[in-house]
Amino acid sequence: MQRLTPLLWIGVALTWLTTAQAQTPDYIIQSNDAPMRALVQPPGQPPRLAPLPAEGAAAAPRAETPASAPVAQPAGGRPKLRIGVILPNESSELGEAAAVVRSGVEAAAQVDQNAELISVDATNDNVVARYRAAVADGVSVVIGPLSRSGIAQLAPAVSVPTLALNSIGREVAPNPKLYSLSLIVEGEARQLARLMRDDGRANPLLVVGGDPLSQRLGRAFADEWSKLSGAPVRQMGFDAANMDALLAAAGQSDGVALALDVTQAVTLKSALTPDVPVYGTSQLNVGGNQPGLAGVRFIDMPWLLMPGHPAVRRYPRPATPLTAQTERLYALGIDAYRLAVQLAASRPGAQVRLDGVTGDLKLGRDRVFERQLPAGVMGGNALQ
Repeated sequence: MQRLTPLLWIGVALTWLTTAQAQTPDYIIQSNDAPMRALVQPPGQPPRLAPLPAEGAAAAPRAETPASAPVAQPAGGRPKLRIGVILPNESSELGEAAAVVRSGVEAAAQVDQNAELISVDATNDNVVARYRAAVADGVSVVIGPLSRSGIAQLAPAVSVPTLALNSIGREVAPNPKLYSLSLIVEGEARQLARLMRDDGRANPLLVVGGDPLSQRLGRAFADEWSKLSGAPVRQMGFDAANMDALLAAAGQSDGVALALDVTQAVTLKSALTPDVPVYGTSQLNVGGNQPGLAGVRFIDMPWLLMPGHPAVRRYPRPATPLTAQTERLYALGIDAYRLAVQLAASRPGAQVRLDGVTGDLKLGRDRVFERQLPAGVMGGNALQ
């Protein structure tokens, strides 16, 4: 959908909560130092999820479809698609994230109304058994798991199209029915390098913070820039006590790429002269007024950059305010549902694309969905 809309001026006076950011190795995106606020209830009237019976228990009739009855037939007489949503709903570490993702899935199902959702609560210990039970119960496509360890555990047992919501580790043997949709920062860093190259930048300066997330961003940007230009990017670590060296290097470059947290980015941006082009990723878009980052060109998902676009407005916003990072999980759930519907109807090897709320999605190598994000320019006041 970014192809339909010109560059946006984003004055980041958004309604999402401002928060510090952190990253754990096994999480799909930045988690929050502040507690995530799970939805009290999904927006509007959600579809009624049919949970699987507990292991070892007799199957009980579903509220919406008795166990002895055939699945409800939509217009045209074809059985309705059944999507299994396998998430760690009761996990102390990922339960809140799972609740928000699931709410996004439900929101999309509520709007599109072309599938029945089957809720499956699973941990690494029982994910294979729960998956097989869901498939035996008539599920023909699966959304989940959420963690990389859960994906690794399930991968050998995948038997129907399965859309994992995290990156798939290199140690996991390929499975032709296992797909990946994730919000990993490396993808954004690579796109940022391509954006700067397309803008004509030939001699950028990459400034990298010391935290793990910034380090990951920096490595991915540097790798992509080397592939694009055939030369290494000039790179410096952020040091607030040695700003003179950073400013001197920035003055010799034709653009600055920020692999920094928001506080560091504001410190550096405020010290640069206004004529220096500055670039960043969604890491900088945490919501709230950010006049210190005015003029920074950055990339982020349409759900946050283009809320007025018809393809984004089609889906309801969360009923409960969320942090900016948690909003991204909700949007991930929306696109996961839409892709699951496509995967269920696609032939093996078919091209799958989606003009999604998390980006322009295209099925790439190794069955990993690539995200192309729209670019915006930070203002300091409101959306214009």
